[in-house]
Amino acid sequence: MEWGLVLSILGAAIASGLAGCGSALGVGVAGESGAGVMTEDPGKFGLVLLLQAIPGTQGIYGLLTGFYTIMKVGLLGGSPVPITLEQGVAILFACIPVGIVGYISGYSQGKTSAASIQLIAKRPEETGKAVILPAMVETYAVLALLMSIILLNGIKL
Repeated sequence: MEWGLVLSILGAAIASGLAGCGSALGVGVAGESGAGVMTEDPGKFGLVLLLQAIPGTQGIYGLLTGFYTIMKVGLLGGSPVPITLEQGVAILFACIPVGIVGYISGYSQGKTSAASIQLIAKRPEETGKAVILPAMVETYAVLALLMSIILLNGIKL
């Protein structure tokens, strides 16, 4: 068994799986809040949908990192490149930032989006501020994505 390749696949799975779980939790939390608001005012659907969608980006970042990883090791091209155990460990660790930060920030962004949905329910004129609050959480997901990509680029195969 090629342990380098196994660890690389594990890294891709961690990046996409954890970040995807964070997004799923975040979108769910925001959706619960949005459903409550729309029972009172169905006309706020567009704003609610926007705020609910924002936590979904962490899953996209994890998926991008996972795809980049499996492309790097040659799994999408049909034949994997030889990967040493050390390279596999490095790839695994390079995938961890986007996975862990994506999980935490996706859920946190969902909670912030839920609070922002409540804000627009009471004060629709504050929509701009309501969108900025969850966008601030996004910053850390983007930084984690950048770190994972930089680390992956630094690994020579």
